[in-house]
Order: sequence, then structure tokens, then C-alpha cells
Amino acid sequence: MDIARLRVLRAVVATGSIRASASALGYTPSALSQQLAALQRETGLRLFERVGRGIEPTTAGRALATESEALFEAVGRVERVVGDLREGRVGSLAIGYFGSAGATWLAPTVAVLRAEFPELRLDLRMTEFTPADPDVDIFVEEQGGGHSPLVDVRRLTADPYRVVVRVDDPLAESAQVPLADLAGRDWVDNDLRDGPCRQVVLAACAQAGFVPRFVVETHDYRTAIAFVATGIGITVVPQLGLGELPKDLAAVALVSPTPVRHIGVAVKKSVAQHPAAQRAVELLEGLVCP
Repeated sequence: MDIARLRVLRAVVATGSIRASASALGYTPSALSQQLAALQRETGLRLFERVGRGIEPTTAGRALATESEALFEAVGRVERVVGDLREGRVGSLAIGYFGSAGATWLAPTVAVLRAEFPELRLDLRMTEFTPADPDVDIFVEEQGGGHSPLVDVRRLTADPYRVVVRVDDPLAESAQVPLADLAGRDWVDNDLRDGPCRQVVLAACAQAGFVPRFVVETHDYRTAIAFVATGIGITVVPQLGLGELPKDLAAVALVSPTPVRHIGVAVKKSVAQHPAAQRAVELLEGLVCP
């Protein structure tokens, strides 16, 4: 269906006048009448009827004009994006993230983007549990996981795990702890799903010759750390997820082996030249390698 003809229809319905609509749209009255006639043929609908020396929209004409409003709103958004790009403005950018990356990296990244691109529309999406398709996605790499050919992927950092214990725990005095030393301890679980973060820990424990004994199940790092403070057990958390520990807790490095998760960033190839997308990746790389 021809959008220009729909625009003519909406104008005539709004003004009730061929002559006024033609003047507003830059047509002659004859050319505008021809556009309406072509739209009637295209739709197979009678959109106007003669009333005296003028015309009046039929019920079908009014309905089509009303239903086309959403279309013209969408066209208007596209035209604004085109205008932004033509004038050197950067439009919008969707950034995906997971919990601990969002808590640590997202705020400083967004603050700089807002300062440098004040007209940028940012859409922040937590992609850890809800599928999404952001322009820039910060993610934890999965063992054997592949990536769409539509994105460019680079590794941001390696994130080693630490064991969180109370300061009165004998382990708190150690510079590092062999993972096997945790085999007989009560563990507080901290992962909501059987995803890449959990698999890193379980694989390292298997390599050390044991399966963790979880006595409490929580779904996030902060809650698990709070349980450790009660003396219920220990928890193993990636460095990025530690945040600021309470004074009565300590985080100790793990060795033999050290569980490590790898964090990457994926950028859609369609936005690879977007200045804000490029700057977002620069900022993230600066945060992990200051």
C-alpha cells in the first residue's frame, strides 16, 4: 500500500477539504484527487462519497485513516533516526549486561556515554535470565558456546573466584587456599541457574576431586555473602561479584585449580561503526584494564 496516498487520505479526512489538503501537501487539487482515486483502486474500497459540491469520507475511509496513525508514528520515528544520523547525532544504543557486571561497570560506562553523547537514547537490558538482542552485550562465556555470525566478539577479562569466609575462620589468615581444602566444608549456593558461572565452579571442584556440599541455596552473590556472615558456611564468588565485603568477612584466593570465568563483549556488526558503540567498548576495556 502506497504510504504517500495514505498520507493524502489522512489529510483529507482531517481537513474535510480537497483544496486545503492539496495546499498543505504541495499538490494541485487535481493531482490530489488522482491520488485518492488510485488509493481506492488499490484497496478496493469506497473511501469518499460526493456530498453537494464536496466530498466526505465513508466509514471505510475514516477507519483506514485511523488505523494508519500507528504506521505514521513508526515512520516518524524512523525519519527522526535518519535525521539524527544525518546531523551526526547517534540515535539509540541497547546495552545488555549480567548482574555483577551491571553493578560494577554499567554506571560509570553510562555516565560517560551520557556526557559525551547527550542526545543518545540508551536502552539497558539485563540479559542474564531474559533473552534479548542488544547492540552491545556483556556476557559470561560458556564452555563450547558459539556466537552468531552477526556479531563481533572480544574477551574483556578473566574473573577468578574467591572463597568468602568469616574473619575468625582459619582460612582467612591464608594468602591462598587449595580448592580441595573446601571439600569438607558446608557451602552456600549463590547461582540461580545451571549456567556458565556454576559450571566453572563445579568443573574446578571435580578437578580437585570433590562435589561441593551445599547446605543453603540462594540465588545471588550478595545474599550468599550475608549467609556466610552468620557462620552457616562458606561461598565461592567471582572477584567481580564481591563488591565491598562486610568487615567481619574476608575473600581468599583459590588455587589448585583456580576457578576462572571469562567475560566477553559482543557487538552487532550492524552497529560496529556506531560511535557510541565503539566508545562503550573502549570504556569497558578501560575499566577491566585501568
